Amino acid sequence: MTLELEDFARFLQKKIAVCDSMGIIIENCRFATSAVLEGRVMNAIPLNLKGLMLIDLDIRRDARGYFMERFHTAKFEEIGLPTNFVQENHSRSLPGVLRGLHYQHTPAQGKLVGVTHGRIWDVTVDLRVDSPTFGMQWSIELSDANGRLLWVPAGFAHGFCVVGDEPADVVYSVDAYYNVEGEGGIYWDDPDLRIEWPVKDPIVSQKDQWLPRFAHYKAAPVDWEGVTLPLR
Repeated sequence: MTLELEDFARFLQKKIAVCDSMGIIIENCRFATSAVLEGRVMNAIPLNLKGLMLIDLDIRRDARGYFMERFHTAKFEEIGLPTNFVQENHSRSLPGVLRGLHYQHTPAQGKLVGVTHGRIWDVTVDLRVDSPTFGMQWSIELSDANGRLLWVPAGFAHGFCVVGDEPADVVYSVDAYYNVEGEGGIYWDDPDLRIEWPVKDPIVSQKDQWLPRFAHYKAAPVDWEGVTLPLR
């Protein structure tokens, strides 16, 4: 947190103390001040694969459980995330299930991925031929408890597997409608990508088992030029 934010928060605290002495309770102001001092704000982290962004949400916990904002137009715009989502999808996967690697090129589709129950190991692969990180991967655990979202722009393949003993509910918002004719994929256990999945003998759909190898994609890659707009 910057010094300016700290000074502003402490200034508000002094004002609240004065108001309290006059019998005036400003609960919303007190909460906002506490959030600043405790660092409970939506935080966006650009990742080493340009365009990927990790979002740490503000989780407000108490004895009852927790509350969080998963979408906020003004905050999303401030940190460089899109707000023009046109479709939201929800999948439930049993322990050991692996889905992916998927992408959509027509229309090019980005997705904001989060988990509302359980845990997943989330994997992205850069498919942009002109990118310096072409063919590189990035992975992280997303769960209902860690308050993380992952923005995956167009130009990346995406997949995940369920970790732990509980099913996982994955909710993702997309910025272009699904088109079965415009989807593509890469085999999850591709020998060139060598992704280290944290599950043994995963449950994979027949469709995903027959996805092409990365070598096939490199031989005839998608032209993502002018489609993927890097974030910040």
